[in-house]
Amino acid sequence: MFRSLSLALLLAASAPLAAQQPATPDYGAALADPARPAADRERDAVRKPAELLAFAQIAAGEQVGDFVMGGGYVTRLLAAAVGPAGRVFAFQPAEFIAFKKQYGDDQAAVDAAYPNVDAVAGPFAAPAFATPLDTIITVQNFHDLYLKPFPEGTGDKASAALFAALKPGGTLVVVDHSAADGSGTTLSDSLHRIDKAAVVAALTKAGFTLEAESDLYKRTDDPRTANVFDKEIRGKTDQFALRFRKPG
Repeated sequence: MFRSLSLALLLAASAPLAAQQPATPDYGAALADPARPAADRERDAVRKPAELLAFAQIAAGEQVGDFVMGGGYVTRLLAAAVGPAGRVFAFQPAEFIAFKKQYGDDQAAVDAAYPNVDAVAGPFAAPAFATPLDTIITVQNFHDLYLKPFPEGTGDKASAALFAALKPGGTLVVVDHSAADGSGTTLSDSLHRIDKAAVVAALTKAGFTLEAESDLYKRTDDPRTANVFDKEIRGKTDQFALRFRKPG
């Protein structure tokens, strides 16, 4: 009798705590968004968009940034996930647009297609987001900060800018191609890869705290010695996914 009563009281006490735990949003609608091009859908099996959004903890109504939006794959997902009450700031570095006009064309097309997307341009190391953000995602682009055409210190400046762009308590999610352990940033230009430890070091220096890591894109069969654009390895690289938090 006493044991049953104790169990009932324990369950009653824990129920409110369980109710307070936020449920993981259903990202199915974001993936099914009819505005997503067929080419994006074909990449979903490898890029695992629902899992990425869940790892980034994207919620409706948030203000989020896509740092180096590329062709807009992640931007389109974010636009659907945050919904009409949210906003997506899609950043394309001015240096990228100057190098290849298509970067600017892709940014303009996504901006025009989604009313809750704002195009953001500017120097790679100084993204000018218009409002403090809940989350920033950057996919397969952090290593670019260490390419030879960019001045030394670009990585540190961009890391500081991303930290400043977030609200206190905001998060930064970084996905990139894995380089050999201990290689730092030295293979960013030749292989377009970066050592995970170098990313952690740069962002910790900027003030971030590493909160979580995911094996979402782990590929143990990748020796991490080939350029990510080589046909034998393209789309099959080992990648790390890290979530950092700005204290506050």
